[in-house]
Amino acid sequence: MTLHTLAQSYLIKATKRLAALDTLMDLEDYSDVIREAQEIVELVLKGILRQAGIDPPKQHDVGNFLVEFRERLPGPVRENIARLAEISKWLRKEREFAFYGDVDFIPTEEYIREDAERARADARFVVSIASRVIPLPGGPGENV
Repeated sequence: MTLHTLAQSYLIKATKRLAALDTLMDLEDYSDVIREAQEIVELVLKGILRQAGIDPPKQHDVGNFLVEFRERLPGPVRENIARLAEISKWLRKEREFAFYGDVDFIPTEEYIREDAERARADARFVVSIASRVIPLPGGPGENV
């Protein structure tokens, strides 16, 4: 498997998972919207790195890697790098709380619709950028 094939796989998986966010929103399962959005963002950002020939780190927030390798990334990523890194950092911070919570933080009670809407919008934005730079068979995209 090539890096490009793996990047394409990440984008395909992330795009399909976006539909799950809508279902979770309909169920008012806001904490799981946040958790799933984080996984979508992580997956596509790692796909962007792989598409550029960069082996992503084994960590959940790769925003700093985007910044570090900015010059090797395509225009749409560079133009949005601050926002992409900010989204990655925010969702990484919420990742464990959204899923596991804590004795004084019950995820199903703490997260509200606005939190979930932000996470879903952020995930959609990141996937839209990835869709512009990871070419899919039969679809638009630019080569890195």
